[in-house]
Amino acid sequence: MNSPKRIARIAGLLYLLVAIFAGYAFSVFTRLYIAGDADATAANVVANAGLVRIAVVADFVMVIAWVFLALTLYRLLKHVHQGAASAMVVLVAIGAGIVSLNDVFVFEGMQVATDSSYAAALGAGGANALVLMLLDTQRYGGLASSVFMGLWLVPLGYLAYKSGVFPKALGVALITVCVCYHVKLLAAFLAPDLWKVIQGYVSIPIWVFELWMVLYLLLIGVRTVKSDARIPAAA
Repeated sequence: MNSPKRIARIAGLLYLLVAIFAGYAFSVFTRLYIAGDADATAANVVANAGLVRIAVVADFVMVIAWVFLALTLYRLLKHVHQGAASAMVVLVAIGAGIVSLNDVFVFEGMQVATDSSYAAALGAGGANALVLMLLDTQRYGGLASSVFMGLWLVPLGYLAYKSGVFPKALGVALITVCVCYHVKLLAAFLAPDLWKVIQGYVSIPIWVFELWMVLYLLLIGVRTVKSDARIPAAA
């Protein structure tokens, strides 16, 4: 039998792994991409081909940790609302699939940039343009995956709010993170100039509120409640 606190701390560790590996992969991918400049983007990819491989693997590790995080939180909170807990897992599974597919685009961009057969067949300019297109696809695919990076936090926030073992404000904060993700998404596709201005500001509550959840899980686990309302220990 595992206690709820133990399960919560396992979830916290998995959430921390998600943040670390996702942050690393994002930093590498962002460094490679130069909008509208195929030659510079391809040159960046060639110069950092080893980092691209590591970042792709890091993203795969993140995806695995994210799926197991959802399953662990499901185990912890399914007694609160079975439907919401199941929806959380399904949304993570969809988001994880999209992230994995996006990584294939980055990896293929690296393959095109470093394999001379593409330049021989398409010309240097054509091969570089293909690299830029693949990284463009990954970039906007990453924005598409943020739909689910935000949506899974809605059932999680609801479960946290209703459970009584997390601060209610934390549940509200997680739902706010979903709103922030979707504000960024809509701005990127509908108003790119506005997106460039607001993305840094909108990202602040995302990092702060998710970090709050990570630290709460790691340091506190779950709050102690009265014996008649305590979370059943998970088998």
